[in-house]
Amino acid sequence: QVQLVESGGGLVQAGGSLRLSCAASGRTFSTNFMGWFRQAPGKEREFVAAISKFGGKASHADSVKGRFTISRDNAKNTVYLQMNSLKPEDTAVYYCAADKSLSGQVPVVARMYDYWGQGTQVTVSS
Repeated sequence: QVQLVESGGGLVQAGGSLRLSCAASGRTFSTNFMGWFRQAPGKEREFVAAISKFGGKASHADSVKGRFTISRDNAKNTVYLQMNSLKPEDTAVYYCAADKSLSGQVPVVARMYDYWGQGTQVTVSS
């Protein structure tokens, strides 16, 4: 099993920045891609970004490209999401996820992930 704990969410004004962290524990060696998803009230969970085990492959949703950056520090078993130029439409609960497949393709669908954190709220005021 792998446990994921997100932190770093909060309230920020439009145009501001936040950095989310996701600390992994347990059988972290069994995981491959780490990803971030978000879910706003009344909406489906959507892909934000993902990064491969050693950081060589990363992908960001078009809606956040150029504003958000995913990274990871394997020595700390932590993945980050740097969020800049935040917009009110970025308001959501942000979830960290991990997959344990051996696929080299970036998983961009929630059902492809095996482990999930509890989420952290990000609220962007206008």
